Amino acid sequence: MTDLPRRDGRATRVALLVYNDAHADSRVLKTAHSLREAGAEVTILAVARAHLGYPPTTERLPDGVELVRVPEPGFITWVPRLKRTLARARTRLSARRAPAPPADSRVVADSRVVADSRVVDTASPRPAVRSAVLARALDPVDRLARTAILVHYWVMAAREGRRRLPDVVHANDGNTLLPGRLIARTTGARLVYDSHELWRHRNVRHRPVGTRVEALIERVVVRRADGVITVSPSIARWLQRTYRLPVLPTLVRNIPAAGEPTDPAQGRLRRLAGLAPNDQVIAYGGRITTSRGLEETIAALALLPAHVHLVVLGYGDTGYLAQLDRCVERAGVRGRVHLVGKVAPHEVAGALADADLSVVFVRPTCLSYEYSLPNKLFEAIHAGLPIAAADLPDTREIVERYGVGEIFGLARPDDDGEVPPSSTDAEAAAMAGTMARILADPDAYRRAARAAATELTWQREEESLLALYRRVLGAAAARP
Repeated sequence: MTDLPRRDGRATRVALLVYNDAHADSRVLKTAHSLREAGAEVTILAVARAHLGYPPTTERLPDGVELVRVPEPGFITWVPRLKRTLARARTRLSARRAPAPPADSRVVADSRVVADSRVVDTASPRPAVRSAVLARALDPVDRLARTAILVHYWVMAAREGRRRLPDVVHANDGNTLLPGRLIARTTGARLVYDSHELWRHRNVRHRPVGTRVEALIERVVVRRADGVITVSPSIARWLQRTYRLPVLPTLVRNIPAAGEPTDPAQGRLRRLAGLAPNDQVIAYGGRITTSRGLEETIAALALLPAHVHLVVLGYGDTGYLAQLDRCVERAGVRGRVHLVGKVAPHEVAGALADADLSVVFVRPTCLSYEYSLPNKLFEAIHAGLPIAAADLPDTREIVERYGVGEIFGLARPDDDGEVPPSSTDAEAAAMAGTMARILADPDAYRRAARAAATELTWQREEESLLALYRRVLGAAAARP
């Protein structure tokens, strides 16, 4: 199919910039495939992650899209070494504790001895202080390394992009806006900004300099972009309002492609977790990280019957996985929480299909999370699953419009960004009650999810994407 305007009798050339290795970025891969199917020559300019098994490369994907992973700077090999050194130092310092308490005393989790109704702290503060000092001393090094790696990608991507003389540069997220703008300026290409999240208000640690630089880049470049795309109605409205854009950004949600209806008999979760047919499965799919509701779901699981299990399909870093394991232990649900690894992005819905319920939870710790429209919501719908979802505006709108599940209330952080324990207890009870109701009578929600899956498809989102491209390319052709 040739759907995009051709330039001088040749195919439209598109450079898609993304600051990751692109192997599991379903949105970027689907966008590239759609543009390729519409007749464009498409190059993804990603970054190598050799330590994760994705080295520098220039190759053709099966659909004809060119994938270029630009190399990382040579010093990057020192970054994980530095982090391991810090971790070892912290471990050694933490081990330097006071002698064990007397045998007739009780020890609680924070190294305090409870004896004769009095609390006495026996742990020396010195190791903790030294660990904190070490972390603070190395933090600027870590920040500098991250900045240098990003700037190196900008330079390499700009060079590769200019070489390909694109007609359109498609910058995915704010960390590719600057090289995207440079390529567009030097080649005369049109610039499209694809904001996968609310970039200036995403969930990152405090960075007083970096935050201001990012805000300046987005403010200056977005106003000069020829087209803006984003993933949720709330983010689209925020971008238009904040930057006074004359046109509302185009909504292109990250929804799975249409396919055959999923078959519960072909689902993988029960087999991967070793569960019996009469066990009930709550599914989580996606990255295993903070603010995604895993700790809260585990707390709610403890309030449900023993035959209800949580099966987690995804990946996460070892530090958070260890933290999650401690959470499982504290909740007393060891044996009912199963981490079963990951599958390819296009296989997620099929793998989830034998679950009984999907939880969609994002803690609104930042405005980007408040306005999010998670991929896992649409993956659960394509899996034909009932959904228990946290009360966020864009998620609520989808769940209620299509009748695919129920919404539970969220505990909101206080002024210090913390959620009071009393609120989390109430939240867990609300989650458990919502999940129990759905598990008791899921059939209507299953039917609604299967009906919604026929309408909520990437092919429909693709129509908006291509319409934007036709407008952008048409405006370019009309220039004198």
